[in-house]
Amino acid sequence: MPDMKLVAVAEAFRRLRDANPQPTTELEYASPFQLLVAVVLSAQATDKGVNIATRKLFAAAPTPEAMVSLGEAGIVEYIKTIGLFRNKAKNTLALSHRLLERHGGQVPNNREALEALPGVGRKTANVVLNTIFGEPTMAVDTHIFRLANRTGLAPGKDVLEVEKRLLRRIPKEYMRDAHHWLILHGRYVCVARKPRCGECIIRDLCLFQDKSG
Repeated sequence: MPDMKLVAVAEAFRRLRDANPQPTTELEYASPFQLLVAVVLSAQATDKGVNIATRKLFAAAPTPEAMVSLGEAGIVEYIKTIGLFRNKAKNTLALSHRLLERHGGQVPNNREALEALPGVGRKTANVVLNTIFGEPTMAVDTHIFRLANRTGLAPGKDVLEVEKRLLRRIPKEYMRDAHHWLILHGRYVCVARKPRCGECIIRDLCLFQDKSG
């Protein structure tokens, strides 16, 4: 797949911004800690499914202290509708302990400290750094990986390559919100099996050959 020209990349993000000037995550949260937990729980799960579980979980355990008091078995009871819930409950408890022991119960605002937390990888750290701390990071999930390759926005063989290429190719003025625009576009328009090209506001800029609709 060839690269979309940089002038087209800029135009694509101008249109995405005009259509949705203040994008944000669809995960529900009321604090940095709650977003961190929600993102950890969202691996291989839908945001909708995570929100259903966390509404009750966060009502019972809104802070790291309360999450520790709930314990692993207690966490499981709230999140057992989510895939991989046992491992996620273990990580949620462990990261809550770690936040209390090393960070005074606060979510750290640097990548190294975030990635040292149980259950937190590069993508989760990028989401937290971007959504909570406003850093121009790019959290590449399956939607963004597919969209970047399909459209020619930033083709790459793996998520890290796509992340690095997006960071180089997206104009700085759009980087703060770029990952939200791309996730939403991949989730609702540039979907996996049959992209909704007829609804796409960047259709004429996209290099995908087999456009439908």
